[in-house]
Amino acid sequence: MSEQEHDRLEDGILKTNNSMPFLEHLEELRWRLIKSVLSIIVCAFVAFNFAEYLVVFIRRPLGDIQLYNIAVTGTFYAYIKISLISGLLVALPFVFYQVWSFIAPGLYKKERLMIIPLVLISTILFLVGAGFCFQYVLPLSFDFLIGFGGGQIENTITIGSYISFVGLLLMAFGFGFQMPLLSYFLGKMGVINAKMLGKGRRYAIVAILIVGAIITPPDVFTQFMLAGPLYILYEISIIIVRVTQKKDK
Repeated sequence: MSEQEHDRLEDGILKTNNSMPFLEHLEELRWRLIKSVLSIIVCAFVAFNFAEYLVVFIRRPLGDIQLYNIAVTGTFYAYIKISLISGLLVALPFVFYQVWSFIAPGLYKKERLMIIPLVLISTILFLVGAGFCFQYVLPLSFDFLIGFGGGQIENTITIGSYISFVGLLLMAFGFGFQMPLLSYFLGKMGVINAKMLGKGRRYAIVAILIVGAIITPPDVFTQFMLAGPLYILYEISIIIVRVTQKKDK
């Protein structure tokens, strides 16, 4: 028996010994979800103390446009929203660690050693996606949407609606940029391959447009601003899966 076959056999034995009943998997998932939610809440409580500074930062894409409040509790709820968004961003490494730790028992021994690098890569990809959205997509979206009516309409943008709009787009781009990493693991597991992804381009385009329509505000411009980068990531995913499967062979 070759050394490679011996390693695969050892990994298979480890997987068998580490297998858990379905209910135990559900219990583990429940506790990891609880830990993730609690970490976000704790970080959100801390972020709430800096809510005013966070609002100053997050309104940068608006430029000189003023934000308004039209409800007694509007500013308070807006501060809670921005605190929760900030809490998620700060707690991301811990949340990703819980995700990859839950998946780890189904991986080979060498792959389980990659949990920390995977947490770092997932966090970096999310921040790159959210940063790309904040730096480029949001200013273009506001220029288009706010200036759409020309000088005929005066816009009154509430702080609550603005934070909801920005938060939704940041989350959409952040999680959307996880596609290459997700494709890598699906390719390693044999669920997908490069040929399958290549043939499925037309369906992928439709799916990306549908996803963009669901998770972005109801305007065509923002949907295409999300769909464009997602399709580029889809093509990058095809390359990653092809290279990964060649190495496996």
